[in-house]
Amino acid sequence: MKQFYATLLFVVFATTAAAETSPDIVLLGEVHDNVDAHRRQAEALEALNPSAVVFEMLTSDEARKADADRGKIPSIWAQSDWPEYSLYEPIFEALGDARIVGAAAPRETIGDVYGKGAAALFGADAGRFGLDAPLPEDQQAAREAHQFAAHCEAMPREMMAGMVEVQRYRDAVFARAALEALDTYGPPVAVIAGNGHARTDWGVPAVIARVAPEVSTRSVAFVEGETDMPFDETHVVPPAERDDPCLSLTTN
Repeated sequence: MKQFYATLLFVVFATTAAAETSPDIVLLGEVHDNVDAHRRQAEALEALNPSAVVFEMLTSDEARKADADRGKIPSIWAQSDWPEYSLYEPIFEALGDARIVGAAAPRETIGDVYGKGAAALFGADAGRFGLDAPLPEDQQAAREAHQFAAHCEAMPREMMAGMVEVQRYRDAVFARAALEALDTYGPPVAVIAGNGHARTDWGVPAVIARVAPEVSTRSVAFVEGETDMPFDETHVVPPAERDDPCLSLTTN
């Protein structure tokens, strides 16, 4: 089955390359704690053979250390708040010669974004990345509703605007990191991130389309079931066994 799936992904990328210009940046969306999603991402990386891989989970400093000495990746990972390294190990084993690039913001920065706004923390390019302007009202409402549902409808509604601001900031940071990697290492560049960042309507692909319309992207999502989030490709993986993620929020 693994060989079949790897062959299928190779055909998908090869067909894309033959039918049109091969994408400059490929987003590989995930469910963070799903090992099957990570295995599929690894197979996609092997088929794509990217020049660099941008990780949502690593800061730029962590990525530099990991890239310099890959034997230290497990210990670097252990210092993060992400699911255990064994879940992500297939991805790192599939990197080949691809450079490791980090796009995670420090926790304190995310806290500042929530309070001060994305534009204040992003830097001089905030306007170019669309962070200095409010979202259209319908999109703002839709994104707040999405955040409310994602947080189990257990947090105050008035907190959701800040959550949306954080998401906008992260999407812009990931897009900037991917574009910088593309400029430095050449195509194709892969991005490993949650499915919410890989969606084509307002995630990283939309930010890249705004900032660098000449850069082509492809969004490949690995999801656990039907989804209304838009992607260029959607692949369903078996759901991970986990405790109810809402339990800790709804019982406190």
